[in-house]
Amino acid sequence: MTFMNWVIDNWYVLVVRATMIAAGIWIAYQFLKLPVEQQKEKVKEWLIWACIESEKKLQSDTGQLKLRDVYDKFCAVPAFKWFAVLISFKRFSDLVSKALITAKKMLISNTALAEYVYGTNAQKEIEKIKKQLETAQ
Repeated sequence: MTFMNWVIDNWYVLVVRATMIAAGIWIAYQFLKLPVEQQKEKVKEWLIWACIESEKKLQSDTGQLKLRDVYDKFCAVPAFKWFAVLISFKRFSDLVSKALITAKKMLISNTALAEYVYGTNAQKEIEKIKKQLETAQ
């Protein structure tokens, strides 16, 4: 009888959990039914967004921390959990490196985005990013 009392007292918790599970399954299903090329493109777009958000959160010169932050975010997305299982961390790191180069180019070309990420230090950070990209090439 105590289990039934718990269910009656906490029915809303069960409804919320069931809804979250159903939403996660639906999101994963919608993503997985896309053609592979569209899946790859969505992953690339998401990685660029995650790199920018990690840059905002951790700022510059924190490469490994940003990589770990992006990976943790990636694993938390229901539609991407399967990719996290299927690809190695090394391959993921390579994908993030490519996305980070794109994100840095976006920061250089879009001052509003740079100000969003770096605040008042935007111009100084843009100069630093330009030097990083020049030495990488």
